[in-house]
Order: sequence, then C-alpha cells, then structure tokens
Amino acid sequence: MATVKEVARRAGVSLGTVSNVLNRPEVVSEALRTRVQDAIAELGFVRNESARQLRAGVSRTIAVVVLDVANPFFTDVIAGAEEVAERHDSLVVMCNSGGSADREARHLRRLDQQRVLGVLLTPVHDAPSPVLSEVREHGTPVVLVDRGAATTGQSSVAVDDVLGGRLAGEHLVGAGHRRLAYVGSSTPLRQVEERLRGVREAVGAAGTVEVVDAGGLSVRDGSQAAARILAAPAGERASAVFCANDLLALGVLNECVRRGVRVPEELALVGYDDIGFAATASVPLTSVRQPRELLGRTAVELLLAQVEGAPAQQVVFEPELVVRRSTGRHPAP
Repeated sequence: MATVKEVARRAGVSLGTVSNVLNRPEVVSEALRTRVQDAIAELGFVRNESARQLRAGVSRTIAVVVLDVANPFFTDVIAGAEEVAERHDSLVVMCNSGGSADREARHLRRLDQQRVLGVLLTPVHDAPSPVLSEVREHGTPVVLVDRGAATTGQSSVAVDDVLGGRLAGEHLVGAGHRRLAYVGSSTPLRQVEERLRGVREAVGAAGTVEVVDAGGLSVRDGSQAAARILAAPAGERASAVFCANDLLALGVLNECVRRGVRVPEELALVGYDDIGFAATASVPLTSVRQPRELLGRTAVELLLAQVEGAPAQQVVFEPELVVRRSTGRHPAP
C-alpha cells in the first residue's frame, strides 16, 4: 500500500498539503489539488480511515442492532438509515441480537469500545438495560427504533401500534367477522401487546378475539399457530386471523394452502408491517403498513442531531391499512 509520504514525494508537495487535500481540500489551490489527486491515482493510495478516526477520537460509523436480521422489516429500516447516513459521509453497520438480551449487551459493549458515532437499537426488552445506560453515559447517542422511549431523555422512532391493531380489527369487523384469532408471541415485545390491545378495542362487544401464542415471530411459527387454529371444529373456529407481523401471516397462509383451506373464503387473514413479500404472496396479503424506510431515515436524523447537541426527541408515526385479496375486499381504484 502506498503511503502519504510517497504521495507527497510523487506530487512534489509537503505532507501538510497532502493532508489538506484529503481533509480540507477547499484550502488548497486547484493546481496543487490536481497534482496530489493525480499522485494518489497513480500510486493507488487508500486512506487509512480507521487510523484517522482513532487520532481524531471520532468515528463515522453508525451501528444498527436489530432483533431479527431474517425479518425483511429490519432490512427496509436499515436501507432508510443508510440513505441518510451516506449523505453525511457515515457508514452503517448491522448487528443482530436475535432476541437475546445477553447478545444485545455484548454488541453494545463492543460498539462502545469501538467508539461508534451512535447506535440505532431495537431493544429486546422495554426496560432500559444497564449496558444501554452505560453506553449513553459514555457519550454515545442511542436512538430506539420501532419502540417508543419510556423517558423524555431518550430519542426514539416508533409507530402507533394500538392504532395499527385497531385498523385491522375495524376492517375485519366491517367485513362481517365476529370470531377473530390474534397470532402473537410470548416474547415480551410491547409492539405485540399493543397490536393486540388495538384489535380488542376495535372488536369490543361485537365479537371475540382468541389469542394464539405462536412462540416466535417467524414463518414457521405462523404455520404451527395456523395448525392449532384450523384444528378447531368448523363451528367454533375463527373466521379471520390477525397476525402480529407479516412473517406469521405468511406462515398461516402457507398452512392454509397446504390443507386446502381457502383464503379468504374460509379464513380471512391480515398481517402487519407490509413487507415486500406481502403483496406477492400466493394470495396477496392485507397488511398494516409501517413506514419502514422512514423509520430508519428519521432515526439517523435524530442521532446526528444529538451528536450536534440537540435534545432527545420521540417521534411516532401512524400506520395505514393496505387492503388486498386475503380479506376478500379490494381497495377502490
């Protein structure tokens, strides 16, 4: 690898001039900039960004710690985060907690040691972990993603999940369903609980909501939950299912297809998140859409604002219902 000294020698300039071209090009004349840039190209010089950041004590890396890297919801959130980070000359790296509080803590400790610019976190638990508090005390800003903050001193971006559950419930009740099943998970996630609360508010006294614990939030968990729902006698079985996320809903749909149960004629189905697979499923899936990329973009904007000394903010977006064939109703043209 070529060195800064070799670049300076090839261009016939001082080390300070090369440093200015790399870091403050506006203070160097166009002629000198061209000479240095030509030397860089000829020698194939690549700046050691890690060493530069270590000397400056500041990183341009933003870390995102997600609950489940296999869920396309988080892929879209990260895409939004990268969009803003790139405009500010920052790099986004991803870590996967896999729903483990211990693994989340290990990631946070390593990121703190790496002195990252900041962290976007979808936490495993609602209560702030001691490690998270330590990271913030060390001066690293943290923004919660897809989770509202419990205190005004913590920045967060979230979606009104109670409203999302209510939208799904009102849609199904409006379609004539009175016996609903809610497929969620025993994992203590506030989003799952709030979506259940919303659908219960919508159904009210007009019907019933059976809670089915899928154990997790994957496609496989959805298939297993559907097997239990479909095992009930026809007269006692739910006529509609609302799932805590689209992966569960796709699992329910797969099990229905496998058993020859027609969707929506025999079982209406609503998911949550509106990931890309929802619209392209064998039966296009009605889903409550979260503004996934917008969550990521806003989270990075809040983080960068905190780096500049701005106070913490809590932003809450509203979801929207996207109606497709899985509930037997089509959106207006």
